[in-house]
Amino acid sequence: MEITFLGTGAGLPSKGRNVSAIALQLLQEENQIWLFDCGEATQHQILHTSIKPRKINKIFITHLHGDHIFGLPGLLSSRSFQGGDDAVTLYGPTGLRDYVETALRISKSHLNYPITIVEIKDGSVIKENNFTIYVKELDHGVPSFGYRIVEKDSPGELLASKLQAKGIPPGPLYGKIKNNEYINTEQFGILYRKDFIGPDKPGKIVTVMGDTRYSASFTTFVEQSDVLIYEATFKAEQEDLAFQYFHSTTKQAATLAKEGNVKQLIMTHISSRYQQEDDEDLLQEARVIFPDTELANDFYHHNIR
Repeated sequence: MEITFLGTGAGLPSKGRNVSAIALQLLQEENQIWLFDCGEATQHQILHTSIKPRKINKIFITHLHGDHIFGLPGLLSSRSFQGGDDAVTLYGPTGLRDYVETALRISKSHLNYPITIVEIKDGSVIKENNFTIYVKELDHGVPSFGYRIVEKDSPGELLASKLQAKGIPPGPLYGKIKNNEYINTEQFGILYRKDFIGPDKPGKIVTVMGDTRYSASFTTFVEQSDVLIYEATFKAEQEDLAFQYFHSTTKQAATLAKEGNVKQLIMTHISSRYQQEDDEDLLQEARVIFPDTELANDFYHHNIR
């Protein structure tokens, strides 16, 4: 899996940061791309990447503030002209359906592919092939949600030494054993995969949180994430301001990452009051608490290994 940040600013675009949009590329799922939020000019940001809009087949909206959705009708419309004919599913809070359908109807936009709109609520669970997505309502001025994406565990490594000990030489039989619960062979009888394979490899966990005040109650939702993407709209010293505007600080982002025992924190949704020269201060405020922190800028790319 790979993550590309298409927009990392809060509220309104600035010279250094566009508004919120994050692409999660699923390399083993026929190169599918899932988009999280779609702020104004997201499709312009995509032009500076290798992302193909026709590969975007799921869009998850955290909440309905404009800096997270104003790019959505344009992206959906343009996708029709860019070879996209596969179905797209949109997930988001109540009101998403009205917003999308009204924008497309009034602009007389015609999509040459089907769209499905699923309005979520706290506790929703979404099943998608090799992934399960859990939904949690956060603490913001409007309904805002976090998405916890959990990949299924994958089979462990084939233990060639055990196969060779049984007299089974390397060859096509190895692949059949790994890919089937059991196989019946003339020479070796019935061979069960569980007898020749190591422990399952845990699937990756990526948690994308929408705009929110900090709360220790989110710890369970984010725990053990390989990557936690969390807003850091304000500097640590502006905790009162963050609370007033239903946002979080760098310190609070790092505290949640530490409490949740996540592997990597990536901060985004940075206020336009901060300039590029402030980035190092923002980053260090978080790293004092949680060293494995990165501060995303537009087009920041992260491989999940």
